[in-house]
Amino acid sequence: MNHAYMGKVLWVDLTTGRITTEAIPDDIYRRFLSGTGLAAWLLYRRIPAGADPLGPDNILGFVSGVLTSSGSLFTGRWMAVGKSPLTGTWGDANCGGNLGPAIKACGVDGIFFTGQSSRPVYLYADTKGAQLRDATHLWGQDAVETERLLVNEHGSKKRVRVACIGMAGEHRSLIAGIVNHGGRLAARSGLGAVMGAKRLKAVALCGSHRVQATDPKAMKALSLACNDHVAFQPPFLNGTMTAYLGALMRMLPAQVELDGMLYKIMLSKWGTVNQNQMAIEIGDAPVMNWKGSNRDFGLDKSKLIDPDEFTRPVVAKYFCYSCPLGCGGISLAPDGKTEVHRPEYESTIALGGLCLNEDADSIYYLNELLNRAGLDTISVGGTVAFAIECFEKGLLTLTDTDGLKLTWGNTQAIVRLVEKMVRREGIGNLLADGAKHAAQEIGRGAETIAIHAGGQELGMHDGRYDPGFALHNVVEPTPGRHTIGSYMYYEMFQLWRVIPDLPDPSLFYLKRSKYRAHREKAAMGAACSQYMNVVNGAGGCLFGAFMGAHRIPVFDWLNAATGWEHSPKAYLVIGHRIQTVRQLFNIKQGVIPKDIRISKRVLGDPPQQEGANTGVTVPLEKLRRYYWSAMGCDPETGVPTPESLALLDLKI
Repeated sequence: MNHAYMGKVLWVDLTTGRITTEAIPDDIYRRFLSGTGLAAWLLYRRIPAGADPLGPDNILGFVSGVLTSSGSLFTGRWMAVGKSPLTGTWGDANCGGNLGPAIKACGVDGIFFTGQSSRPVYLYADTKGAQLRDATHLWGQDAVETERLLVNEHGSKKRVRVACIGMAGEHRSLIAGIVNHGGRLAARSGLGAVMGAKRLKAVALCGSHRVQATDPKAMKALSLACNDHVAFQPPFLNGTMTAYLGALMRMLPAQVELDGMLYKIMLSKWGTVNQNQMAIEIGDAPVMNWKGSNRDFGLDKSKLIDPDEFTRPVVAKYFCYSCPLGCGGISLAPDGKTEVHRPEYESTIALGGLCLNEDADSIYYLNELLNRAGLDTISVGGTVAFAIECFEKGLLTLTDTDGLKLTWGNTQAIVRLVEKMVRREGIGNLLADGAKHAAQEIGRGAETIAIHAGGQELGMHDGRYDPGFALHNVVEPTPGRHTIGSYMYYEMFQLWRVIPDLPDPSLFYLKRSKYRAHREKAAMGAACSQYMNVVNGAGGCLFGAFMGAHRIPVFDWLNAATGWEHSPKAYLVIGHRIQTVRQLFNIKQGVIPKDIRISKRVLGDPPQQEGANTGVTVPLEKLRRYYWSAMGCDPETGVPTPESLALLDLKI
């Protein structure tokens, strides 16, 4: 029977070289979907307690989603999974590009690596099977060059798809990611270091298996209707006007419920950099290692990174697989010759406003450098900002920094510092494992200015503007996660339109109401976690989900693809089950949910005295207790209760 998923996974033992397949029962897909759900079910059972993330007992996985290649839209994402060496928790990293469908084209839903190789290797897999091959000639190459060499080696006509590590993964930097399609990164959780520790340079996939949905006619009809919403694109303001819109929004005492169609329109025009100035003005984008505000990076400075500045060099839109929107961009680098991926919002703010760097050309340069090295731009920017503040406070001297004068906005010093982090050279070796690890080495109070949650640097969204970000940074099994939930995410998901018993936010509300902790906010947060587990299990895109559950028919697509007849509410139960198993993974590894902490500064402790988030303190502990209760966990510890495990049918 056609049911969209492939029904098996590939296991690769890097120690022995043995490669096997494992059939996965249909019931597991019904209960966990694919993607991170299937991975959580497998890795919880097979990674032993106390496993060294950089040792042979850790398992590194590459997984696609149930909906990938099924005829649905926005469902080409793939995920890297494993125990994170950065946080010691469940680690996953989400990526677009072209690897997702290539995994299923090899006849499997996931590829999992155990053990450690004694020499550099890569996996080559096609329709006939899989084999490990020598990668000595690739070791030391950057990620873009590695992909080029493998494509040439295996013939471009075969449509080989590659995911690989650059120098950062080889050096086992704890903030290293995995690179696909010339610079798209599965950046978070430090899983590139796991790949490097296993001496696995790359996976090269070249299969031709087809994916068949149970009801292809229904799939096509649903996708055509969805595409009508995507195609809606009225004329829009220029980039500078977004900054003034943000300034106006900052000054108003109330705000309006967000409809994701507005964000879709901005994404289509500018990509994620549409937020650059607006987010600074409203207080969503952190500035100056999270201690500054829009007043420190105002319109006179941020105008150099406005959306139009990053759109003018674009020579072609970039589309991930099955995406009709194309929010990426292929741009000309500042040299006017080289084609590179346009920096995303997160990279622009992390390497820009967070360090008070106004130079757009340097952001382009650093973005390409980090893409090739395979380093997470969010963590790099956060760590550089931390280092600058350490220098400001005298915790690092010119001797410590190899003579670099690390001052706010010193573009030349910032560029040299990042280059050193890529090479693990001098001060760069100290910083290459992120701010928390560097702070532990520096001591003398440096820990108080290292901004992270559970060891991972935070995404460029400020919980003092939207407390939902602060909440999800600490309650997600992968801490420091900005792509799961917030109050504005919940508004854009519009889940109440398909699940009527979920909270329906007011069309207009006073801003100060965001900072009240109550059970409705917890229900919204829990729904975000559950929904995004479904989206990630389907291989779906967060930006597509922003268009609203009534316009992006994930639940109906899943039923048409598999032949199931689950209700939207039943799918949220699946999402709840996935979240719970990921949390149980952490508990097995000795990480109790209550012990995951976030830096006080980002909660407004003490509150800022000027700027967009003046006087704000986030009531995180109360919010967290309410959230855990809504998720069936002990409100004081975050540990799932026996009653909740029974309701979720988890006999673990």
